[in-house]
Parts: sequence; structure tokens; C-alpha cells
Amino acid sequence: MTGEARNAPNTGSSARYSFAGRTAVVTGGSSGIGRAIALAFASAGSDVLVSYNRNGRGAEDVVAAIEALGRRAVAVQADVAREEDVSRLVHEAFDALGRVDVWVNNAGADILTGEGAKLSMRAKLDLLLAVDLRGTVLCCWEVAERMKEQGGGVILNMSWDHALTGMAGPEAQLFAAAKGGIVSFSKSLARSVAPEVRVNVLAPGWIATAFAAELDPGERQRIAEAAPLRRWGEPDDVAQAALFLASPAADYLTGVVLPVSGGVVM
Repeated sequence: MTGEARNAPNTGSSARYSFAGRTAVVTGGSSGIGRAIALAFASAGSDVLVSYNRNGRGAEDVVAAIEALGRRAVAVQADVAREEDVSRLVHEAFDALGRVDVWVNNAGADILTGEGAKLSMRAKLDLLLAVDLRGTVLCCWEVAERMKEQGGGVILNMSWDHALTGMAGPEAQLFAAAKGGIVSFSKSLARSVAPEVRVNVLAPGWIATAFAAELDPGERQRIAEAAPLRRWGEPDDVAQAALFLASPAADYLTGVVLPVSGGVVM
């Protein structure tokens, strides 16, 4: 369950991987985990396209930060729940970057904070299925074909650690439905587009984002102490896992689901 980031990523740690001469697209890259991933790829040498739905100012801030690192950056508005927006986004990404080596499907609906938290349960379900699940599927279908045509690439999809084990609670049921679907779809896609394209899944757990900031301090502490690593994750923890899965170090990995959860889910 994630939202807007509280802290900037530690982009210096990206030096362990080199993406010089490579390109990346990060959907939902204007804040939070997406922002951290976009900056991590740029810090490792990649040119990056960041897509956003409503947070145009955040996307422009990410573009400026990437350009400050000496990399090329582009921001594109797109609602991945809309098929026409997905087609346009993929077309603009390949036009702007020439090729796309890594595509990260990070865009997700926020049903935990702001206006999303006020929606009915059925409206929350519809939103999660439209943005998180259907949006991921639509992007994957178009991107995988383009990557096969160019000779290869990596797709990273975003799930949730408790989709693998279950969690009690009404919102948890909704996340499990959408994020569990992403896991199953990604495994089938990985088999379908191999060997040219690798498809893997990131499954973040308790990450210090806007949702965490709204919790009671005692609840935040309880969650941290329940993790074997005794802390909340940071957006950069997810970004570093993304770099690994997209790097040559993971060339023999496809169909993998990697929990980034401090050991809460093993």
C-alpha cells in the first residue's frame, strides 16, 4: 500500500549498476516510489521518460532532477486506465527515446489518502482494477511487442507483498484482487514473450510514503517492529530492487516476484 514519497531517494547507491546508453520509462513517476525509480535509473546513466496522470508539477520536478544528473528526461501525461492514452504513451515513449530498454509499470490508484479514501468500496475496486491491473496489462501488451521488434527489453510490474500471503481488512482485499492479478498476469506474460523480453514483478511492503505519514506514530512503530529488519522501507529500497531486476545481473531471471518488505513476507 503506497503513495507519495516523504524522502528523496539515495541516488548515489545506483552506482553499483550501469545503464549508460540505455533508456527507461516509469509510469506514475511523478512522486513516491515512481520518482525514486526514475531518479535511480537516471543516476545509473539512463535517459528516462516519466508519465503522470494529474501531478504535472511533480513530473516536471522529476524531469529537472534527472537533467541535473546530466541525463535526458521527458514527461508525458497519460491515464493508463484509458486505452487511447496507453497507445499514445507507448508511441511517444519510443519516438522520444528511440528505443525503450526498461519499462516500469508503477502507476497505481490511491484509495488510501486524499479523495480516494472517501470513495465507496465498489468505487475503490473499480479504480484499482482499471488503473493498477488493466493499466498494467494494456501497457505490457503494447510494450512487449515493440520490445520484441527492437530485439529485447525488460518489463517490471508493481504488485504488493501481501498479495502473496493475504491480509485481513476491506482495502487489503481490494489490493489483493488487483495486485494478485498483476502477479498471475506477469508470470503468463513472461512465458509468452521470452526469450526476447524479461518480465519481473516488484512487491513492495510497508514503504514510507504518504499513507505512512497519516498513521498514528504508535501504529507506525508497531509496523516497523513487526518487520524482521525492524524498519519501514524507503522508496529507494524499491528503486534499487528495480535496478537489479532490470540489470544484466538478473539476465537469467524472468517471471520472478521480488518482495521488498524487510522480511515481513518471505
